[in-house]
Amino acid sequence: MKTRILIIDDDIGFRDLLRIHLSAAGYQVQVAEDGVTGGRALLEQTPDLIVSDLNMPYLDGFELLRLLNGDAETASIPVILLSGRSDGDTMAKAVELGAADYLTKPVTRDQLLESIEACLSRIKGRSNPPDYGSTPAV
Repeated sequence: MKTRILIIDDDIGFRDLLRIHLSAAGYQVQVAEDGVTGGRALLEQTPDLIVSDLNMPYLDGFELLRLLNGDAETASIPVILLSGRSDGDTMAKAVELGAADYLTKPVTRDQLLESIEACLSRIKGRSNPPDYGSTPAV
């Protein structure tokens, strides 16, 4: 089964570009134009990962993170935040709220795919305990 990624961004051109790149990379992609629509999409089908713009109407990326983290069913979904803001305070707040990654726009296709793969690897790493082989316990 393909990995499901939800893209939430109010910029239709950027959202479509992300959808094209991620679909071409083999992901199942769903899109939403703002945090509220993204929340509805989450209820319909839980994604494996969310790529969200930070600055959006109605519900911004930080508010989305707070809502996701406040619900046991969505708290484990990694969220990559995208923003044109590169100041330290914004990045620190993203980390504090539990963003899996923070990428500054403009973002390249390779940067985005590397970030997604790293986030997905961490999830897989959490679900599979390390194999220590036959090394005796000390």
